[in-house]
Amino acid sequence: MRTVRAPVLALLLAGCAVGGPPPAAPPPLPDVPGMAGEALRHRSDEAIGGQVQVRLTNTGTTPFTVTEVALDSPGFEPLPARPVDADFAPGRTIDLPTPYGVVDCAAPPDPAAAPLTVVRAGGAAEEVRVPLAGGTLAQVHAEECAAVAVAAVVGVAVEGLTEAGEAVAGELVLARRTGDEPVEVAALGRSVVLEPALDAELLVTLVAGRDRLRLPVSFRPTTCEPHLLAETKQPFVFPLRLTVGDGDEVTVDLPLDDAQEGLLQELLGRVCIG
Repeated sequence: MRTVRAPVLALLLAGCAVGGPPPAAPPPLPDVPGMAGEALRHRSDEAIGGQVQVRLTNTGTTPFTVTEVALDSPGFEPLPARPVDADFAPGRTIDLPTPYGVVDCAAPPDPAAAPLTVVRAGGAAEEVRVPLAGGTLAQVHAEECAAVAVAAVVGVAVEGLTEAGEAVAGELVLARRTGDEPVEVAALGRSVVLEPALDAELLVTLVAGRDRLRLPVSFRPTTCEPHLLAETKQPFVFPLRLTVGDGDEVTVDLPLDDAQEGLLQELLGRVCIG
């Protein structure tokens, strides 16, 4: 998981230390009668990225149907509502997958709400904003801002990716953007169907005084199970764990463009299908 480092917190909170005390917390959002909402995240959301679950409960005595859901949080760029078709009988709870936009690290994640389009029995559609409880959005916001802070220090790229028999090989490149702190590569994780390997002993560090670090990297299939190949939603997501200076680890996704993902897809076909 992404962890907010002390230097990241310093960046995020620097504005609060200038010009007096931080502003007072905004008042809570008004409740919507008969509805209770909570933001949470499943393992599948972490794998997919860019979404949370709006857990909605019908706490009233009459049914309703939700036809659209969105996220309204000052800490994230708003996105268009996502169409859904979820029927809520009294007492029923349903998790609604809801994407979030680009993080705004200058704004807090709360108060947050789920704007919903709701249709009640025999009635027209109405728009409501259900407050979202829980600390998930704060955690996601901190993780995303930690990744933003790391990206300001070092750029990550994969270069020279080419076919290499039953593997695809290239280089993992770290390029310094600002500062002179060491940047440590703690680990590069696998996806469901592919295993990356760095041709170096971890931990590997872009040391102070160096602007670039190149590490040979290769990718091999970990499985040819047809159901895994067909059903995995994120076959080319590889978590890269980095540490800047003496801070804690921050996880970012290894950046791959369409052509590089195409090479990995061809690798799976070549090895698993022949």
